[in-house]
Parts: sequence; structure tokens; C-alpha cells
Amino acid sequence: MQVVKTISELKSLISGFKNEGKVVGLVPTMGALHAGHKSLVDCARKENDIVVVSVFVNPTQFNNKQDLATYPRTEAADCRLLEAAGADVVFMPSVEEVYPEPDTRVFDLGAVAEVMEGAHRPGHFNGVAQIVSKLFAMVNPDRAYFGEKDFQQIAVIRKMVELEGFKLEIVACPIKREDDGLALSSRNVRLTAEQRMLAPNIFRILKESRNFASTHTVEETIAYVTDSLNALPQMEVEYYEIVDGSTMQPVRSWDASSHIVGCITVYCGEVRLIDNIAYKAN
Repeated sequence: MQVVKTISELKSLISGFKNEGKVVGLVPTMGALHAGHKSLVDCARKENDIVVVSVFVNPTQFNNKQDLATYPRTEAADCRLLEAAGADVVFMPSVEEVYPEPDTRVFDLGAVAEVMEGAHRPGHFNGVAQIVSKLFAMVNPDRAYFGEKDFQQIAVIRKMVELEGFKLEIVACPIKREDDGLALSSRNVRLTAEQRMLAPNIFRILKESRNFASTHTVEETIAYVTDSLNALPQMEVEYYEIVDGSTMQPVRSWDASSHIVGCITVYCGEVRLIDNIAYKAN
């Protein structure tokens, strides 16, 4: 496994692989890696000759400076996990390497980026589009792998790919969970012992809401999930939206789409956790 810090070295390596006719898969990450990230690398390993993993905490997608400051950074552990998982190249650049000057690009991402995370974290998805477009330009991957925990983000990245004309496949990989159902997240390490016991209620209540939804309206299901979680200590729902799985727009009836997903953000103490569940799948 090769660890590279500069764009020039990365491009040189990739150019060599491409000249040999090798298929390249990219797994973009912000580090603090866990089994969820490993599952993305595993998917990439099966489908490509070369697996490139980027480890970079991207400042332009944080609209909260405190969240950026407290985001966990574990480079040595990340490298150990990636080597064991069979990554070929790890790209670990500095902020100055990626942004030698401010990135002033504004992407017209449309409606998929205006709701949910887009509404609650202004500028977040534009920052995601900035860094992912940079990585795609640097690596020129044949495929790129993203976890479905960040469900809306995948729709935004697909839109960015369409806008920018990148020729690659976006591969969405299933959410990886702890045995008790909590979606794996780098932020989970910030939960206290008590909060860690409470956090699995997010997925428990989402699963219960599937049965509830079979005899109730979309509006009633949203209220059920929100009220059930808010009734628990240290839990506060920021939003719960039930949306079309492609457009990310809210649905008002279960017949509105063949792909309906519930997307939630919950504060457990001060830790912001996200999750989602499909009510109808294509």
C-alpha cells in the first residue's frame, strides 16, 4: 500500500495504472475509519484492479467550525485498517495541497440539495461537491463508492457528476450497523456511555415505523417517529422527512413514488447522528 500526500504523486501513480489498462475504484473518506468504511473498500476491492482511498477532512463542507474542530482524526489507525482491507493507494493530503487558494465554485445542484441536510447545513453540499469533484478530477476513477447512511449526499453527488460531465459509476453501498442497530459513524466515538446506550433507539424506532406506516399516513408516521425519539432522554430530532428516494422531495402519500425513504437527523446530547430507512424500494 502506498501513502501519498501530493496531487502530483497521486496523478503520476494513477497515470501508470491507467496506462496498464487497470480499472480504478475510489473510496472518498474523511478518515476516522471504521467497519463501515471498510465495507466500502471491500466492495471496491471486488470490482476494480486498483483501489484508491482518500483520507481528508474537508473544511469547505463544515458550516459549523466547532464540528470541524472536534471531528476525529486518526491517520495511523486509518492506514492500518486500509492496509488490512487491501487498499492500493491512500491519498492523505494537507488542506493547503487540496486548496492552494479558496475554491469559489458554486454548483447549481438543484432541488436534491435544498431540503433536509441542505436546509439545515447551508453550504454543506456545495462543499461536498467541491471536494468530490476535485477528487474525481485527480483520480479519474472508473467507479466511486459511497455509503447509503449519507443517503441524500449520494443524490447530490450524482447531480454533480451530471453537471460536470464525469464519466464514472457511482456505487451506493448498504449501511453498516453495530449489532444493536446503530449506524456506524465516525461521530459515534463522541457519545458518552449513556448516550451510546440510547442511540440505537433511532434505528429501533425507524424499524417500528415501517409497521406503523402500513396503517397510517405519511404525516402520522413522521409524527410517530419524531415524538417517540423526542420522548427519550438526551434525544432531539432535528428533522425527519419521508421523501422520494430519487428526487429527495417530501412525499405526502405512500402512493407518490415506488421508492420512498425516511431520512432522519437526531441530536444525542451534542452529537449529531443521521440514519435512514426504506419504506418502499424499487
